[in-house]
Amino acid sequence: MSPVTRGFFGRRRLLPELADRLPPGQYYEPGFPVLTAGPTPGIDERDYALTVEGLVAAPRTWSLPELRALPPSVFDGDIHCVTKWSKLDTSFGGVSVDALLEAARPQAPATHVVAGSYGGYTTNLPLDDLTGGRAWVVWEWEGQPLPREHGGPVRLLVPHLYFWKSAKWLNGLRLLDHDEPGFWEINGYHNHGDPWKEERYWGD
Repeated sequence: MSPVTRGFFGRRRLLPELADRLPPGQYYEPGFPVLTAGPTPGIDERDYALTVEGLVAAPRTWSLPELRALPPSVFDGDIHCVTKWSKLDTSFGGVSVDALLEAARPQAPATHVVAGSYGGYTTNLPLDDLTGGRAWVVWEWEGQPLPREHGGPVRLLVPHLYFWKSAKWLNGLRLLDHDEPGFWEINGYHNHGDPWKEERYWGD
């Protein structure tokens, strides 16, 4: 299945002073293109819930107000899409994944996480890529509520990996003792997705 792209206007001229912030093969995009593998789900914020489960000592589910009551955390920086655009100096607000895992208490065998979304999308990540201040669960973009087309009300944010790993419409994190490739990974995308190594597709 090919992603649907809206608001995408092609390559922008590279600004020389930004070159060292662009991973190999990427170009500067001042907009925020919308890419999705299917329809945007309609999620009533009153019904929203995020569950952390699997190999954890204390499985937890948070409503949106409960998430917003957690200690806030903001990411200010760059994001990189596997389709080769990079957006620089963007801001997302939410809560660190570390805070959620601290509450759920991962068990020693846990090595990987499957992020699940409303609509059935999944993506896999090593647990280490979600800890140490490297990942967030976010509901704000540029100080405003995260738009639905960009994953609102809540999405995962893992900015050091290609952006398909930052699952939109997030509803769960399931901790496992093994790797379990998700939607794009079983359809040819790289299992890890480091933009600085150009880990775009299987075999890269």
